[in-house]
Amino acid sequence: MPSTTVSTPQESDAVLSHGLKQRHLSMIALGGVIGAGLFVGSGAGIAAAGPSIVAAYALSGLLVMLVMRMLGEMSAAHPSSGSFSAHAERAFGPWAGFTVGWAFWVLLCTAVGLEGIGAAKIVTGWLPGTPEWAWTALFVLAFCGTNLAAVKNFGEFEFWFAALKVGAITLFLTLGVLAVAGVLPGTHSPGASNLGEVFPHGAEGLVVGLLASVFAYGGLETVTIAAAESEDPVGGVAGAVRTAMWRIAVFYVGSMAVIVTLVPWDSPAVVEKGPYVAALDQLGIPAAGQIMNVVVLAALLSAMNANVYGASRIAHSLVARGQGPKALGRVSGGAPRVAVLASCVFGFGCVALSHWRPDDVFPWLLNMIGAVILVVWIFIALSQLRLRRRLERESPERLVVRMWAFPALTWVALAGMAAILVLMAREPGTRVQLYGSGAMTASLAVVGLVRQRRRAAG
Repeated sequence: MPSTTVSTPQESDAVLSHGLKQRHLSMIALGGVIGAGLFVGSGAGIAAAGPSIVAAYALSGLLVMLVMRMLGEMSAAHPSSGSFSAHAERAFGPWAGFTVGWAFWVLLCTAVGLEGIGAAKIVTGWLPGTPEWAWTALFVLAFCGTNLAAVKNFGEFEFWFAALKVGAITLFLTLGVLAVAGVLPGTHSPGASNLGEVFPHGAEGLVVGLLASVFAYGGLETVTIAAAESEDPVGGVAGAVRTAMWRIAVFYVGSMAVIVTLVPWDSPAVVEKGPYVAALDQLGIPAAGQIMNVVVLAALLSAMNANVYGASRIAHSLVARGQGPKALGRVSGGAPRVAVLASCVFGFGCVALSHWRPDDVFPWLLNMIGAVILVVWIFIALSQLRLRRRLERESPERLVVRMWAFPALTWVALAGMAAILVLMAREPGTRVQLYGSGAMTASLAVVGLVRQRRRAAG
């Protein structure tokens, strides 16, 4: 059995505060599934898959539910701000925690920069003439400040951001369902006239839609990281995981069903304006574009805040387990402030690269993180396979959350991930991302193995 010399989650997280309340965790879990990728990125998936985008989101949603259930099982048994990184280390040894932890840190920090750029574009659309980089810097500084302070500040920001997103999408779904039913004043039900052929571009279209939907689900992992700093880590994780199914079904699958029913899937507006704006325009909602700009801005800012938080906690956990520079592990005021600063500097560095090297270095960076979320999911599934047996043997009372039909559904999830990797290798648009992420993961694994052997030898 590989070495599993890893600090317990209680040791790693002992110096972090526990200022997140249950209402914070509940809203983080609820809002975590509603990102800018859903509001904007789903348009390309609809254009490629047509009405079958509903099936694509349902299939990828089922996979994500299985991943969240596995992660919830391990996180409820061993709450840790390192989440899946700590679980991978416990299952396979320090090299595994090092690999998946630092890969995810790079992903989150890069995402901070990308989301800042997206938010700045929206604001400069309202205030033309102002430089995008200045707005991005302002957003990064703002969330750096909130994360340098007590964790309850992060929780409050996420609570209200999530409340806005949940309120907006709930209102959208309500109006959409009423319009489809033909009871919304001033509208008539389109029936099934907009659906047409379910698979207009055949299996290839469904594949493109499936790949687009998979990456729209990123961000669900944050709640298991945040749970370690809550008043009731075990209960928080258990509650979030148990409600994941209906949240994904309602927000993602429900939205896609409403949109493709209200708006012809091949309408240029679906891509040009975004699917939600196109649907609101169809309903005659005034200023639909600006309304959605506000919601998307909130989604982007929420994601920035969550990613700064997640990156700093992953880094802190890695350092606490001897897997990174000791400076990043320093904690004051209950927050890992050096890790917060390092994550924000990396994020803004990505913004600088998008301006200075937009044609070579920046695309290379984006390709390097393109499939990291799949790497994380694979580590989660493999770790759960090994740790579940260990928990059943050594600490069955810790199994507050249990993976359904273990081990069959864990293997089904792994097969699904393998199928997505094959599909990525077949598509020219995603192949380079697969190779880039694979190269980064392999490099980190080599470094992790070398470090592990040196520590064992010393």
